[in-house]
Amino acid sequence: MRIVPAIDLIDGKCVRLTQGDYAQKTIYNEDPLAVAQMFEDAGLQYLHLVDLDGAKQKKVVNLKVLEKIAAHTRLHIDFGGGVQSDEDIRKVFEAGAKQVTGGSIAVRNPEMFENWLQKYGADKIILGADVKNEQIAISGWAEVSHLPILKFLETYQAKGIKYVVCTDISKDGLLQGTAKELYQKIQSHFPDLQLIASGGITTLQDVKDLAEQGLAGVIIGKAIYENRISLRELAQVHTSILA
Repeated sequence: MRIVPAIDLIDGKCVRLTQGDYAQKTIYNEDPLAVAQMFEDAGLQYLHLVDLDGAKQKKVVNLKVLEKIAAHTRLHIDFGGGVQSDEDIRKVFEAGAKQVTGGSIAVRNPEMFENWLQKYGADKIILGADVKNEQIAISGWAEVSHLPILKFLETYQAKGIKYVVCTDISKDGLLQGTAKELYQKIQSHFPDLQLIASGGITTLQDVKDLAEQGLAGVIIGKAIYENRISLRELAQVHTSILA
């Protein structure tokens, strides 16, 4: 299982939102590169980098931060937020991202998203499935699409998608636990998908439970920044999972 720390960006700074609400923003560090290097120094290998400005403005905004982190670490970066055009995704890969996560674009412009899947391959493109009451939310979670999560995943699995990041907005940023039941439901319907959990991971036990559940990865944000889970503990779990 991938253990993936997250950096969310607003104005080039490392922030966290609560339930996707831009009004509930906490700035944790003004130097995202220093945070990324801290993750790497702890022995972690992955990074989930989210351009929240981009998600809001529907274009990539924090490209220079991606470039800097890719140039100064060896982290496997998946990048999301504001990737809305062929030009955007080209720039993001050129800047050093190993994977790109697309959520809103997969709802609004499925033809373009499918073209990316064909052009770059299923190992490079992650489907972002942000969920509220089991329906897909888009535009930085500002809109609910009324598209059921299972139907959404069924459509894209048929088109060849391999990786899915699923975030239950009702859990995100609250530090009250993760959406295990939702993930179990998705796993039972789509056992071949590489499902990555995001939102609500609060304790080391949450991480271990999701690993035992057979998820492909877990994205952890606020629990790290609020010192609920230490990087040393995460690195130890990461090592034990690899072993």
